[in-house]
Amino acid sequence: MKIALFSAFYPYRGGIAQFSAMLFRALEKEHSVNAFTFKRQYPGFLFPGSSQFVSEDDTADSIEATRVLDSINPASFSAAAKKINETYPRLYIGQYWMTFFGPSMAGMQKRITKSAKRISILHNVIPHEKRFFDKKSNRMFLKQNDGFVVLSDVVLKDLLSLQPDANYLRIDHPIYNHFGQKQERSKALESLKLDPHKKYLLFFGFIRDYKGLDLLIDALNLLPDDYHVIVAGEVYGSFDKYAKQIETHGLSNRIHLYTEYISDDEVSTYFSASDVCMLPYKNATQSGITAISHHFDLPIIATDVGGLKENTKDGITGLIVSKPDSSQISDAVQYYFDSNLRDELSKNIAIEKAENSWENFAQKIVEFGRSL
Repeated sequence: MKIALFSAFYPYRGGIAQFSAMLFRALEKEHSVNAFTFKRQYPGFLFPGSSQFVSEDDTADSIEATRVLDSINPASFSAAAKKINETYPRLYIGQYWMTFFGPSMAGMQKRITKSAKRISILHNVIPHEKRFFDKKSNRMFLKQNDGFVVLSDVVLKDLLSLQPDANYLRIDHPIYNHFGQKQERSKALESLKLDPHKKYLLFFGFIRDYKGLDLLIDALNLLPDDYHVIVAGEVYGSFDKYAKQIETHGLSNRIHLYTEYISDDEVSTYFSASDVCMLPYKNATQSGITAISHHFDLPIIATDVGGLKENTKDGITGLIVSKPDSSQISDAVQYYFDSNLRDELSKNIAIEKAENSWENFAQKIVEFGRSL
């Protein structure tokens, strides 16, 4: 099948670009796939991080994607569709994760050839951080699709609340497998210059308020001194409130900060050094961090918000905390270590992830497209 795949791709960075690269590689094994991406993703003044692009030494998969869409230039919408239509796709697959892109992607998708079925993979529909244009943007975008792929029950519920008659495929997020192999813990800790006799809780990924780093800091304050936190990821916004919190609790020697963008070839070091991955989120849909953690067979402790418990099975692949509460988070961490759950949960993850491959994911999307 001829497929057009639109998303953030190299040289853009981040979880969506990584997801799209893995999907492209799985699809191209059996289909003719053309990748398309943004000419301009965000205007610079709207982007909260240090850069939208990978660095020169990053090992990101450099998918050759044609840059067609400017998110804030309506003149590019029809031109982008024209470029896509010139590849004569029978299936168009887009990625949708922020309402900011609703108008531009809707403007492009409404002009996609009628001979192609239009599917969008919805990473989020109703965003974590609300904006005045969310509802209108979603309405514009959703009606320009023939079907949707959703990765959690929460996103499915959000979709159906806006478009009750939507055609959809509900499928789990595949396991990321492009971050290299797990390292020996001692080697990873040595690379990070960390004491091998401590217990390490990993907070990984972009640092945003809804991800609950403040809850984890408060939880650490309730735990014994041999419990430490590794914070690895770029700050979106200001880190000032966390710095003040760390200082107030006197935790500067127990919280190890690596607050810059983590390139793909560095990811293994952080997960290999850690004893458990923490998702103390205040709200969520699903999290790509789960897929990374499972790649390294690292159990997760997550709050029961959004779709996190769909991919972290309580007592099987991790522990679920009933609500975003620092004392409950600390209790779960203490129980995890006191009960020596690491090996048992890691073995369960290894068994489950064998079924959740990118090849199976891609095949199900193509079959869904053919059924529309």
